[in-house]
Order: sequence, then C-alpha cells, then structure tokens
Amino acid sequence: MKTWTAQRLRAFATADDLRVSPFYSDGKTYGTPTWIWSVVVGDHLYVRAWNGQRSSWYQAAISQCAGRIHLDGRNFKVRFSPVQGDPKLTARIDTAYRQKYVNSAYVHPMLQAGPQSATVEILPL
Repeated sequence: MKTWTAQRLRAFATADDLRVSPFYSDGKTYGTPTWIWSVVVGDHLYVRAWNGQRSSWYQAAISQCAGRIHLDGRNFKVRFSPVQGDPKLTARIDTAYRQKYVNSAYVHPMLQAGPQSATVEILPL
C-alpha cells in the first residue's frame, strides 16, 4: 500500500486548494471537482463533507473508492477510505480543523456530527 511522503504531507498541511473528484458510477470518468477543506493528522490526509453523508462527492467516494484530487498545485490519483468509530482519531482530526481554519466562521460546523460522520482518508494510488 502506498503512503504519502513526509515532504508531500508537509505541503498538504498548509495547502488550501483541495478539489476532490471521485469516479462516477462507471468507475472510469472523474466527477466534477469539488473544493473541500483538508487536514493532515500524523501521516494521513483527511477530508470531511460539509453536508455529511448526504454529500454527493462523499457518496461517490465511498461507493467508487477511488478518483483523483488536486492539492498543492498538482493532481493525484487516489483511493478513499471512510473513517468511523474511533473517537480519539475524530478528536485529533477536529483539532487539526480548528488549527488550520482558526480564522474561519465555518470551522465550527465542520466539527459537528454530520461532517464528522463523513470523514474520509485520502491515500495515493
């Protein structure tokens, strides 16, 4: 299994241009890029869906498990893995959102149950 390099994770930690494009149901065509917030926790890249599990990009990411992202000025082919059931990890991801987006009025809603339930780890292919 591939992992992100330390150098790439450092760049991701400060980048604020993530656009996610899970595959459409055909498994071949990339979906319309959706801009979302991202955070790095440890050696992992995470995102959350603002509208929780109802979000169309989240549903596509979970059902197709792959696609691509644009982050830090580059495109990457990726796979998506849902993150659920680990309260300690959820708390660490919440902290990362608070720190990275401290000046945004939108950070508090991202820490609520809906977006928390739609947390996804993004891994390189």
